[in-house]
Amino acid sequence: MQTTERPAPDAGRTAAWSDRLRSHGRRVTKQRLAVLDAVERRPHSTAEDVVAEVRAVLPAITVQSVYVVLSDLTEVGMLRKFEPPASPALYETRTGDNHHHAYCMRCGAVVDVDCAVGHAPCLTPSEHHGMQLLAADVVYQGICADCLAAAPAPSHDAH
Repeated sequence: MQTTERPAPDAGRTAAWSDRLRSHGRRVTKQRLAVLDAVERRPHSTAEDVVAEVRAVLPAITVQSVYVVLSDLTEVGMLRKFEPPASPALYETRTGDNHHHAYCMRCGAVVDVDCAVGHAPCLTPSEHHGMQLLAADVVYQGICADCLAAAPAPSHDAH
């Protein structure tokens, strides 16, 4: 039987997560810590990616348990759920800073883009419809550098 060696989560990070969980009235469990560690190790992970990472540490955990933990940690603001176009939802531990994402339309790569203005919301809408706006989700769509480099050069053949 093959096992994957994983470095232990950083003790300081684990302590900080434990404090945050308690401050949200949540128990500190190995399942919650494993999910947080998996998402921290692989930002912009799908739920399936998280399940695979967590099962490397907790082989008996169910898919449903991981989904419940992802939902709960997103609800309390310890994870952020991002839904790129035509793609499964992605999770990350970078929360509370109103950053945005650039999404490659060819390979699905996602990178963080800091807020253009530096405060929430980054965009000033023409109408706020009576709402107090707290954040703006912006998805920049394009082609990443790797995909551009791999693409064949356009043909300039004369017809």
